[in-house]
Amino acid sequence: MRKLTAALLIAAALPLMGQTAPAPLDPMASDKAASYDWVRPQADYIRREVMVPMRDGTKLFTVIVMRKGTMGGPMLLSRTPYNATAATSRNRSQAIEEILPVMDAPFVNDGYIRVYQDIRGMHKSKGDYVMTRPLRGPLNQTKVDHATDAYDTIDWLVKNVPESNGRVATIGSSYLGFTTLMSLIDPHPALKAAVPQSPMVDGWMGDDWFHNGAFRTFGFDFALGQMVEKGGGSVPMGTGDEYVSYLKAGSSAGYARRWGIENLPVVRKMMEHPAYDEYWQEQAVDKLLAKRKLTVPTLVMLGQWDQEDSYGAPAVFKAVKAAQPDAPIMLGIGPWRHSGANYEGSVLGPLKFEGDTALQFRLNWIKPFIDCRVKSDAKPCAPMPAAVTYATGSNRWEVDAKWPAGSEQPLYLTDQFGLSFTRPAQAGADDYVSDPAKPVPFLPRPIRMDGDQWRTWLVQDQRFTDGRPDVLSYVTPVLDKPVHIKGAPRVDLHASTSGQDSDWVVKLIDVGPEENSANPAMAGFQLGVGIEIFRGRYVHGFNKPMPLSPGQTYRFGWSLPHVNHVFQPGHRIMVQVQSSLYPLYDRNPQTWVPSIFDAPASAYKKATQTVRWGGSDASAVWLPVVAD
Repeated sequence: MRKLTAALLIAAALPLMGQTAPAPLDPMASDKAASYDWVRPQADYIRREVMVPMRDGTKLFTVIVMRKGTMGGPMLLSRTPYNATAATSRNRSQAIEEILPVMDAPFVNDGYIRVYQDIRGMHKSKGDYVMTRPLRGPLNQTKVDHATDAYDTIDWLVKNVPESNGRVATIGSSYLGFTTLMSLIDPHPALKAAVPQSPMVDGWMGDDWFHNGAFRTFGFDFALGQMVEKGGGSVPMGTGDEYVSYLKAGSSAGYARRWGIENLPVVRKMMEHPAYDEYWQEQAVDKLLAKRKLTVPTLVMLGQWDQEDSYGAPAVFKAVKAAQPDAPIMLGIGPWRHSGANYEGSVLGPLKFEGDTALQFRLNWIKPFIDCRVKSDAKPCAPMPAAVTYATGSNRWEVDAKWPAGSEQPLYLTDQFGLSFTRPAQAGADDYVSDPAKPVPFLPRPIRMDGDQWRTWLVQDQRFTDGRPDVLSYVTPVLDKPVHIKGAPRVDLHASTSGQDSDWVVKLIDVGPEENSANPAMAGFQLGVGIEIFRGRYVHGFNKPMPLSPGQTYRFGWSLPHVNHVFQPGHRIMVQVQSSLYPLYDRNPQTWVPSIFDAPASAYKKATQTVRWGGSDASAVWLPVVAD
């Protein structure tokens, strides 16, 4: 028995005896390794990296992810400047739900193939990068743009991903919302649905760079962070109060020079085009889409408190519907910040909602909208409503057959700083002094335009400005019945200035009851329902900047963001008027200069601002009211 056991042990060792053990490493051998494949054999997914050729020969880096065993899967495509590698490696995990963004889980768990692509000139893709590259035409004399790149990418995918069913949907938020919209221009036949979220649509009218002519200074950080390969990031001003940092620099051009970014191409382009000229008009995606028939069903959406791109989604919906009333497009608005639909949505700053509203919308609207159009075994698509929106103040989802759903009713400014739905017969006016040396901050100081402070500034309690001598606050009596609005409140402001230019900021505010034992933190809370600015020099047209005549009353008109909100009984409605929102928007010098970017220090002067009410100059905010 002992002999048999020894023989078996020798036999088992024979295969090992034939192997040569690796030679011991020299202690000074380099410890650097060329590569490591972090996707291990036990991963529950397949992850491919490919270079997809465009029609001009440029190759774009593309990552394709799917659960193992996927066959006949539809493809969900996002084209991004923010790094396709990072988007598909949220965690270095062997579980597909862990490597992809949270919003992707319902799709890849249902047989979808997820595709992320670095856009032209960014990260691992080849070619030149141009910020929101214009469509082929007056501004772009090449043969390629985001529309052609989307077409060529989809064409390659349907021919080279054997696990797919040949159907594609595009989706993405912010810049990715812009590329999603561009995929709708001359779309590939395999593109069956699109979900642009918080899209960049018109950088001058109301998205990232300007709002109604007023420049948004945070664009400097974006430019330095995205466009610079070495040394890029935020402007290196330190961690102090940005209110002070911008004031020290003077004008916006002075700020750019102070930090050595005045010659960045994208900064130069913005400063060389302060008015709404052809440079901006030719890039406006809502105008581009209105010139074409929309053939791909589209769900365009945003957050009600979108701090970056509140303009684009409703503008696209409005423009397309005006040109094509039966267009397959619907609008979604949720109680979120910028891109908030892709994260947890039960709270926003101090606001709490009924459950995770973002997850609700993803599961109940986004996924069914895409499923029925791209899945091989899909059920017929449900009819598309005009809008699906969340009624803040009542905390419920609502569906509407038209948008805006409300009918305009004027809420007039009155004497004694009141508001009334009845037009005052008596005329009057209120004054304040706007001092560019002491602009009204858009947040309580110290200000940092990043992190949660930036993401939630639109739901900041507005009591920090109420009562300032350079802010006028008008308020209704306590409401005895709800006031429900659905649409974009419209400002009709009759005002004058003692200067030659002026900014006007109007805030529509929901004022909570002074006592709230159930939620003491919200007692007396002044919630901004809509906040927007207008640069006075554009009163005659956004492409026609002109000085204002001192003392002359002008009628300034603009819209606040689209909302679905209920002012509840026991609350009050407030309207605030001021002339700065700093440093989010650059200061208006209040004297005439051809370009505010280059205003010298001597140009910044105090001005008396006069807001008129009643009579023939009855200032009002027109509310899109619905009857509940």
